[in-house]
Amino acid sequence: KYPPLFDDAFGPLERLPRKITMHIFEEKTNGRSSVIQQYNGVRIGSAITDNRLTEDDYRFHDAFHLAYAAILGWSPVLRALLKAKRKSAPRIDEAEDGARAILIEEGISTLIFQRALRLNCFDSIKSLDYPLLKMIPEFVRGYEVEKCPLWQWEKAILDGFIVFRQLRLHRRGIVTANLDTRKISFKELP
Repeated sequence: KYPPLFDDAFGPLERLPRKITMHIFEEKTNGRSSVIQQYNGVRIGSAITDNRLTEDDYRFHDAFHLAYAAILGWSPVLRALLKAKRKSAPRIDEAEDGARAILIEEGISTLIFQRALRLNCFDSIKSLDYPLLKMIPEFVRGYEVEKCPLWQWEKAILDGFIVFRQLRLHRRGIVTANLDTRKISFKELP
């Protein structure tokens, strides 16, 4: 059973939208590939590259943040991008929605991605190895998301990689994170 969403007690402007539909697409500029995101027709965030000498398509990693939002009800990264920080509670805003929480989320995404690269981006994998999952509580100790059980993290990671693989294959698509149903989905863009 999923626990309640972390921001249920907050007003609508301080909650992650319960349905986030993001258009994600790749574009090339000066021979470099980057990924652009649009939410409600508005570009959000900066163009994302792999930030690495060897391309590995990490530029599509926002699928992971969307999966964390949908399945865990947690994504400080998306809170910042969507301007859904919990400003009415300054301590929550600073700690749970602030820079350190964002870095933790990005660190988890990067760590798991590095493992996934060695395993064909978790294609055909139904469960993650326990040592990998056990590292996550170390990262999130002291933050609201520590309440999420490992099965929830596993689902968020595996579902996020399903969408990541689709983005990688098609180079563009519509990703929907539904926090009410705790699902993330991909739809191909024409």
